[in-house]
Formats: sequence, structure tokens, C-alpha cells
Amino acid sequence: MNDAAHAARIAAHAGEALLALRTRLDGGRDVDLQALRDEGDRASHDLIMGELASAFPDDAVLSEEGADDPVRLDARRVWIVDPLDGTREFAEVGRSDWAVHVALVEDGALVAGAVALPAMGLTLSTASAPPPPPPMPPNPRLVVSRTRPPSCTDAIRSALDGELVAMGSAGAKAMAVVLGGADVYAHSGGQYEWDSAAPVAVAAAAGLHTSRLDGSPLVYNQRNPWLPDLLICRPELAEQAIAAAR
Repeated sequence: MNDAAHAARIAAHAGEALLALRTRLDGGRDVDLQALRDEGDRASHDLIMGELASAFPDDAVLSEEGADDPVRLDARRVWIVDPLDGTREFAEVGRSDWAVHVALVEDGALVAGAVALPAMGLTLSTASAPPPPPPMPPNPRLVVSRTRPPSCTDAIRSALDGELVAMGSAGAKAMAVVLGGADVYAHSGGQYEWDSAAPVAVAAAAGLHTSRLDGSPLVYNQRNPWLPDLLICRPELAEQAIAAAR
């Protein structure tokens, strides 16, 4: 099994565990939603860390839910993980826009990634690159945060004569572009490397454009894992989106 297949397997396994926890929402019972979110983060992190340690004992890991070990900065291979992307949506009945991210950086480059969408029964990965999305509609669709729409959205929507689609997690938004349910995912205001590493790996494997909003490359496994902005879109829209974001 290669690295990408392991990423897909581990992300899917974590997703299954999260779905099992989420059954507490069924039947209208009273549930402590914050406790459910916290347990989801912790349980998925522990599962992923255990599986990575078993399969790749010499690799470093950067996880949203783990302490940042500076040893990763000198490691050739670093897994970048978001055990539960979209904790708000995870704890809302009926929502499917949450995800699990598992990505691998080797010698500074993204080489494998998987995004599980457990509530949709899907895991997209670089193990088997997703096909190009279907033809684009007349008005491009831009996915934006349902709670914190970024400042760049209006300019890009106006330049593309586009429509806005509100959605939850970063992984769900990026995979909407991969699957053809949207055409542009532009984000400003900052994220962390674990928010985008796996989605960017999968999107690039599907032939989509991936970059910073100014068109410069996304760089991972930095000392400070903060990434100010992100653009994932159909290649034919990249030039216009980048110009509008400026």
C-alpha cells in the first residue's frame, strides 16, 4: 500500500469513528454539543496518530489537535492532519459539510492527501485522482463560509459574475469544487496548514488550480503553520480570480 492509499484508509477509518460518535444526535435526545465536538476532535486525533505511528513510525506529524513538535522542521516526511474539520457542522443534525484531512509532505512538497466526507460516504484522495469536474455553468459558483464569509468574496464574485454558496468546513468547500458542485473556493483572513494541505493535494490531483490568492505557491511544513489565504478553482477561472483578489 502506498502513501496515498494509507492516507485514504486512515481518513476513512477516522470518519467511520466520527459517524459512530455522531449517532448521539439521532432521535432528538438532549446532547451536550460542545462535549460531542471535543470528543470528536480527540477521538479522531488519537485514532489517526495511532495508525500513523503504526504504519510510519519514523515520520513526523503536525495535527491541529496535537502539540507541535519542532522535530518536524528537520524531518523529510511530515503528515499534516486535521482530525475533524468543521466541528460546528459535525454537531448539527443533518449536515454533511464536515471532513477529515490527512496529507503527507515530503522534502517540502505535498505528495499525498485524502479528504474523507464521512456523512456523504466519500473519501477523495490522490490514490485515485478524481476525474475533472463536469462543464461549468454560465455563472460560476463560489463556496464561502456559512459563518465567516471572507473579505475577498465580493470582488471575486463580481469579477466572475458568480453566485455564492454557503458551506461549512474548508475540506467540504474544496471538495465541492473537485466534485463539480462549485467552481471557486477563495479564502482570506487566514487558516492553518492542516485546514488546506489535504484538500489542496486532492484538488491538484484532480487538475484544479491551487495557490495563494496572489497566485504564489502554497508552502507547507513551515515553522509558523499559519497560511493567510487560499485559492482552489477551475484552471480557466484562476487568472480572473487572482486579479480580482488583488
